[in-house]
Parts: sequence; structure tokens; C-alpha cells
Amino acid sequence: MAQERGIAVNIRRCLEEGKRYIDKGDPVQASEKLYKASEEAVKELARKFDLPEYKEAEEKGRWTTSLLFSAVRSLRKKVNPDIIHWWAQAWVLHVEGFHEARLNIEEVKARVEFVEKLVELSKSWNKHASTRV
Repeated sequence: MAQERGIAVNIRRCLEEGKRYIDKGDPVQASEKLYKASEEAVKELARKFDLPEYKEAEEKGRWTTSLLFSAVRSLRKKVNPDIIHWWAQAWVLHVEGFHEARLNIEEVKARVEFVEKLVELSKSWNKHASTRV
């Protein structure tokens, strides 16, 4: 239980850091933190639902891009069909915003709501895990 709270706090911290970087006008760092919040939310949902992708990541000792995308597809069926669209926006932040540094601050701002939806989804399933899972 304490571990779950720690994960939830870390996810929320990344989201808040991303928003602070937006306020500072730094789209690259904002993109990195917002993507990290999304990635951790997906991993947490995969853990909660005991997805095969989670088990494989545990065996490998790390998550790969293909495992993350596969987990999102699985969660789409189990949790919310919109998760695939929210994840796609997070991926844009990761690739275009962070790695390529091509997004301006307005483009990053436009994607915050999708990251927030992923974070809230992981939080709501954490909160009600005993009744939802």
C-alpha cells in the first residue's frame, strides 16, 4: 500500500513539474515531465491489472516502447477506450517535444489535458482498486 502511494505521488509530481516548466516557458522540459507522468501512469495501470506486459517488463528489468504500446492496447479493452488517444498525445510530447524539441509552449499546453486524464485514470483505479479490479 505504501508503495502504491509512493508511485501515485511520483506520477503527480511529474505532472506538476511539467506544468511548472510550462509556466517557465520551457517546452522541452515540460514535455519530458508530462510524458514521464503518462508513462508512469500506464505502468501503474498495467501493474494493477496484472497485464502480461507488466510481467514481461519485470522479467526484463525494464519497460520497452513496444511493451508500453502493447499495455496501452490492453488497457484500452479493460479500462477505457480513450486511453489509446491520450497515450498518443503523450507520445507526441516525448518524441516531438522532448527528443526533437519541435513543439512550442502552446503545443505542449494543448496536450496537458490528455496527460491529466491518464494520471487521473491511474489515480482512480488506485483509489478503488479493491472494487474495480
